[in-house]
Amino acid sequence: MSASLDLISLAKSLVSDVVEASRLDSRVRGRLGRLGWRRAIVIAMGKGSLQMVDGVLGEIEVDGGVIVTPRGTRRGVEGFEVVEASHPLPDESSLVAGERVLEWARTARGGRLLVLVSGGASALVEKPLDPLTIDDVREATRLLLGCGASIHEINAVRKHISLVKGGRLSATAYPADVRGFYASDVPGDRLDVIGSGPTVADPSTYCEALEVTRRYGIAEGLPVSVIKVLDEGCRGLIEETPKPGSQALSKTVNELVAANIDVLRDLEGKLKSRGFNTLILTSRLEGESREVGRALASITLDVIEKGVPIRPPAALLAGGETTVRVKGRGKGGRNMELAFSWALSMRYWGYKSEAAILSMDTDGIDGFTDAAGSIMVPGLIEELITRGVDPYKVLEDNDTYTALNTVKALIRIGPTGSNLNSIQVILISGRNPSNSS
Repeated sequence: MSASLDLISLAKSLVSDVVEASRLDSRVRGRLGRLGWRRAIVIAMGKGSLQMVDGVLGEIEVDGGVIVTPRGTRRGVEGFEVVEASHPLPDESSLVAGERVLEWARTARGGRLLVLVSGGASALVEKPLDPLTIDDVREATRLLLGCGASIHEINAVRKHISLVKGGRLSATAYPADVRGFYASDVPGDRLDVIGSGPTVADPSTYCEALEVTRRYGIAEGLPVSVIKVLDEGCRGLIEETPKPGSQALSKTVNELVAANIDVLRDLEGKLKSRGFNTLILTSRLEGESREVGRALASITLDVIEKGVPIRPPAALLAGGETTVRVKGRGKGGRNMELAFSWALSMRYWGYKSEAAILSMDTDGIDGFTDAAGSIMVPGLIEELITRGVDPYKVLEDNDTYTALNTVKALIRIGPTGSNLNSIQVILISGRNPSNSS
């Protein structure tokens, strides 16, 4: 397994490269220089809010504002309120954050407002649409996150039960000049989906949001009040979110300042310098995690056996956000499940050490766990089997965290202060399987 150990060692070294490439402060600083503003009220929300604010400090005069971060951050910033809130499910602290964000938006009317949005803002900042409660929104979020819906579909629902999301924050600040800087954690980098687009015109509708709940079979499980709001909105009884061309958003300009592709390109350069042939497959990876893992394994096999689409030694890179339809009672996350499925597929075809996968979230948190993801080689599946673990049952129970922890394949780095979605790097030595033991 010496080849395997070499690849694992390299994959481990890439973890710090992922974290560094995901930093947001310098990217915000560069955009502010071109904006030309001298002062503004600042609202920052999301897992990357502190890093984004670091890019503002010293560049413009801050006339006050609020920073909303995940609970446990414990960092004050002079001139700002700092509110620690809940993620991935909103709670009362998220409601406090929503109220403070809306109050600062109202304060900015007639002036300038800079809004910094990063992944996680949807849960961290919430003010439910009347007559909904934060408990209603939390239960809706819980069901949406576990049903297998894409982030685009999940946020279509979130936007239509909130007074902050779907452009409504900008509408609250109107007629302020608003600039929205977005760090993307969603496949495709659509601004209206990142953090549920608090300053972005919303192309989705109440009817579409209602259809999402039916498509994934969660309508009957949702609070009756949520379905009632979506239904009334669909029938035109509740005002829609601001749409493209809305007067309330006429003084708002939004731009993307950082995305998953930036991380992939940085990693590609580092791997090329180490002698790898590289290929970025996509920065918008989506689908069921275990199925995506199998698909990535099929590409890996072609590289090893046929030298296509590139020849070994090779590095395949991808990024995005896969989903897990939770059916079991185990513990895991999308990146762990993807890596596990990839390794299981590789092992099925007789490989043990010719390739390794790094699958991690740039925010340092995969699912409801303390791990960022996993580094796997097919041989670790064999090790689990010798310990009496059935790998197929692991997937059935959504219990990849427990299995991966057993073979010390988890990545634990803690929250990174950024969030540019998930990263997958597959390292391929290309050694013949007959020499892999």
